Amino acid sequence: MSDATEVDYLVVGAGATGLAFTDALVAESPATVLMVDRRHAPGGHWNDAYPFVRLHQASAFYGVNSRDLGEDRIDDSGPDAGTYERATGAEICHYFQAVLHDRLLASGHVEFLGMTDCTWDERGRARATSLLTGAARDVVVRRKVVDARFLQSAIPATHTPGFEVDDGVRLVPVNDLVRTEQPAGGYVVIGAGKTGMDACNWLLDNGVDPDGISWIKPRDAWVIDRATLQPRDKVGSFIIHWAAAVEASAEAATVADLFGRLEDAGLLWRIDPSIPTTMYRLATLNATELDQLRQIERVVRSGRVRRIQTDRILLDDGDVATTPDRLYVDCTADGIPTHAPRPIFEQQQITIQAMREGSPPFNAALIGYLEATRDDVDEQNSLAPANPYPTSDVDWIRTRHIGMVGQRRWNDTPDVQDWMERSRLNIAAGLLNHASEPGVAQAIGTYLEQADRAIANLGTLRVQLGDSVDGFS
Repeated sequence: MSDATEVDYLVVGAGATGLAFTDALVAESPATVLMVDRRHAPGGHWNDAYPFVRLHQASAFYGVNSRDLGEDRIDDSGPDAGTYERATGAEICHYFQAVLHDRLLASGHVEFLGMTDCTWDERGRARATSLLTGAARDVVVRRKVVDARFLQSAIPATHTPGFEVDDGVRLVPVNDLVRTEQPAGGYVVIGAGKTGMDACNWLLDNGVDPDGISWIKPRDAWVIDRATLQPRDKVGSFIIHWAAAVEASAEAATVADLFGRLEDAGLLWRIDPSIPTTMYRLATLNATELDQLRQIERVVRSGRVRRIQTDRILLDDGDVATTPDRLYVDCTADGIPTHAPRPIFEQQQITIQAMREGSPPFNAALIGYLEATRDDVDEQNSLAPANPYPTSDVDWIRTRHIGMVGQRRWNDTPDVQDWMERSRLNIAAGLLNHASEPGVAQAIGTYLEQADRAIANLGTLRVQLGDSVDGFS
């Protein structure tokens, strides 16, 4: 490329959503795209993920539309038996490298600049600057800048802990847990989210006694049974569970009633059913992982860590004794941020955000399709309701409400419905092919009969919580 570049789209961020958007866009249009990323390779936070991480969801509906991830294999043994395989972090990085080189660059419509920072203004003028050489390049964007970093994940390997650590305290990010060269006098996992759960389960899988683990949890989380989120040959099971959630959403009289129904149906789990649960961040577990976490009895629920001393841990709501030989494992990064939403489509910019909960590549690919097939921003936004990432328990109501409103609009738009049926990123693709399986036709009927009531009732519950539902009915 020359020092000044003209492209139709500038995509800032080459993680999962930037790649899924670009893949869908070039499949439907002759647009030219420049992708830039601060990292050396595509894949976003997966390049910095902890070594034992796996996808939270099945590989079968993750990645980009044009290339399968994995072998669509259903595990026949182990803790995930009966569910689709989940790729490792290394497998995902390799996959995204192949997507970039074999699909996007090979198309002739896409160029990629790694180790590059980028700034832009509202008039479509941008500057890409190499983090290695400092060389700057002006970019003229004919159509839109695509911000694929708006929901950039914060992970332990690249964040600074929000607490003080005294000299003599051994604190490592979760990534370095696998590099431990000597036994510790106990492990202290800090963080209640999915990373903390993964760290605890990894320690247990590798022979650490449950009594050798202390788990600091400022909040307790609702978690999802991963077996209820299965695509393809398991999509019948998915719709049965989804319909049960729709029915619960339609029938619940109060917020507490709703969560009771969801828990009774096995749609949401609590690690400790005796503890009030106030966090929901879309974490998924299998039954074995859940049972293992329940073995950990040394749980500290005294707020966030403020300071770790050699003999005491200072927290928001109290102090606890400790010893100098313990290894502290930092799992406190926020993950996906909870920014206030903004319109996904604007005249000069696209800001990739969630629409359907828990499906980042699907959301990004659908946004790419809507950009390729429509010019009217209002029409695009009506089909792309921004759905902020959940953090508290009651956010389940908002995320499900907005997601169901979006789903109804997609179902009512023939070309979008057709695209979704062809999309490998859509967990419900091919559902009607499984209608003859036990319980599936009944579940489809329940969904069709109860969806409007569920949307209305979820909206009512949101109003009771003081939330605005304008535009989501």
